Amino acid sequence: MLSTLPADPVIAPPIPARLEGLKRLAYNLYWTWHPRVISLFKRIDAHTWSQARNPVPVLRAKTDWSDLLDNPEFLTEYGLVLKAFDDYMAAAWDVAAPGNADNWFGRLQREAPAKSEAFAKPVAYFCAEFGLHEHLQIYSGGLGVLAGDHLKTASDMNLPLVAIGLLYRQGYFRQAIDAEGLQEHGYPHIEPEHMPLLRVQDPKTGRPLQVYVELPSRKVQVAVWVARVGRVPLLLLDTDIADNAAADRPITSQLYVRGREMRLHQELVLGVGGGRALKAIGVEPSAWHLNEGHSAFMIVERLRDQMKAGTPFTQGLDAIRKNAVFTIHTPVSAGNEKFDANLVRRLTAPLMADTGMDVERVLELGRGEHADPNVFDMTAFSLRMSAVSNAVSQLHAATANGTWKHIMAGREILGVTNGVHMGSWLGPRLRWLAEDVDVNLEDLGKEHASGALAQMVADLDDTKLFDGHQRQKTELMYFMRNRLRKQLARHGEGPDTLADVDKFFDSTTLTLGFARRFATYKRAHLLFTDEERLARILWNKERPVNIVFAGKAHPADRPGQKVIADLWQKSRSDRFRGRVFVIEDYDMRVGRFLVDGVDVWLNNPRRPLEASGTSGMKAAANGIPNLSILDGWWDEGFDGDNGWAIGNRDKNVDDNVQDTADALSLYETLERDVVPTYYDRDHRGLPSRWIAKMRSAMSSAIWNFSTHRMLEEYVERVYLPAARGRAV
Repeated sequence: MLSTLPADPVIAPPIPARLEGLKRLAYNLYWTWHPRVISLFKRIDAHTWSQARNPVPVLRAKTDWSDLLDNPEFLTEYGLVLKAFDDYMAAAWDVAAPGNADNWFGRLQREAPAKSEAFAKPVAYFCAEFGLHEHLQIYSGGLGVLAGDHLKTASDMNLPLVAIGLLYRQGYFRQAIDAEGLQEHGYPHIEPEHMPLLRVQDPKTGRPLQVYVELPSRKVQVAVWVARVGRVPLLLLDTDIADNAAADRPITSQLYVRGREMRLHQELVLGVGGGRALKAIGVEPSAWHLNEGHSAFMIVERLRDQMKAGTPFTQGLDAIRKNAVFTIHTPVSAGNEKFDANLVRRLTAPLMADTGMDVERVLELGRGEHADPNVFDMTAFSLRMSAVSNAVSQLHAATANGTWKHIMAGREILGVTNGVHMGSWLGPRLRWLAEDVDVNLEDLGKEHASGALAQMVADLDDTKLFDGHQRQKTELMYFMRNRLRKQLARHGEGPDTLADVDKFFDSTTLTLGFARRFATYKRAHLLFTDEERLARILWNKERPVNIVFAGKAHPADRPGQKVIADLWQKSRSDRFRGRVFVIEDYDMRVGRFLVDGVDVWLNNPRRPLEASGTSGMKAAANGIPNLSILDGWWDEGFDGDNGWAIGNRDKNVDDNVQDTADALSLYETLERDVVPTYYDRDHRGLPSRWIAKMRSAMSSAIWNFSTHRMLEEYVERVYLPAARGRAV
């Protein structure tokens, strides 16, 4: 399939022939999880890199290459990095026979050829957002970052997979917090020409590919871009092109736009346009994966094709269902995507015209658990139309099965617990320690089978492990100070206040991190239930504590924005200034600093509303113990040695009573366990009991909560049954 994608781009001014390989490196997001590639581009132009955090502008800005062409050290590193990339890509599933390759899919071909044959056609992975790197703002939070990690891992494993999403020219909003703590929303404009994106070529005409989606009284044209994620192509759909009317060009402009009619237009483009893009480039998937219900109209497009070919409605549904799979990410039905049935009826009528498809029968498939005929529930529709459905943790599966039992009609929603891509999220100092003991982060499955991961954690020297973390914590300190100083300067604070920032965040102080979407059920305010008690904990002279908060609230979520404002005001109050910090504009870069550098990862949602919570997995893999409610992944991940639990698994029907009980447990655990363990030093001056917690956190997470483990489970329990048509 990659043969239908564009060749390397033309860069002006031109790159010397001897360095032409830089284009291959720049236009493949392989660099996002390979630090040596990033270092190479920083050496070319550190200033442009710091501004753009993207190699394409680096290449476009460089006009004089003579200094690098005369630098033997640079040329040697360039050659080594390019060879590693070319060797990696040479084994790609659709450009060479992977059976000879030493990657997961190559081994599957050798050891279980019947299984590998099921993937002669790739899995199609649809999602509304993808978090691949902070420079490409087409993600909001956990769902998108998980999707990005899914693609990177599929690439490392060489699993045949193609992904489909939307190119949001204005992305998700950039957050600023004003002097009163109010969240402000800014929408940058993404220029695809300055990103590692290329237009897909139509294999029939050789021209840039466009598909269309029928909507009332017109056809909306959709351009197709590709982001290469290692060996995996990600197709991104774009309506902001000259062939569309001015009213239709913004359809794909913003992620999670608040207007319901515009949101439905987006989801029609994603599902219908995505299906047509795959057809146009000749891809017939072995399995169709809906990652959340936003892409569910892909089912309608496939049914439309069936009926145009003469297949009756019921048989068409059965044929489609056999190889469709669905991942649900929200525990309760209220959090899932719903639309007014009349709106769906009006906007989908042109799709169904001249096919014999009955829109009322389609709408009936989208009735939710209350069977309201006026509501089209995307999750209910996706559950009914999928051969296999899965939740994203074991507790989430239990919750989802209880919520959707009437829809599932005796079928089970499986529990496939999320993971994180270790090559993207293991901090640089700990990555070096892993490399010291010869662990290949791109092939965790193989390493786990040989026991190398467990041995790696056991072999890490106490001093090196703690010093490596302290180095990452110091980097977080400087990053936070710079962010806070710029933020306060924007608020008009004076030089004395700005100078005080350099006194904040001593890296020897125990630091808690709390970073996530600021929905009210996540209870960011829980720590402040008893402010006097919290202040005593934070300002203890011998054992002080810092707390760092980061996160966004959706522009339409006023209660969530109020939580941010309250936290900001507390962080600037006399009681908490210098101990509580709020960092604005949470993105993947901020996330990396935090999961690498804090000492404890705090999470205290109302159980069981946290479906998974992958940020805690990232922290644990970096040796950062979790302090968390037993919800999402932590309900199965907590083993008594790798962190601490807040409260227990009991739930009071009165939220206020439950909040009070959880706050008391949080304070007691901090005072009795967390703080003393951190500050207790042995004869070497090291917190040996704390280091044991760090080691347990790493060993419990680095395989069990990796996307390598997750994707192997998807293959066995989800993709293979669907690809073989045996899951219904």
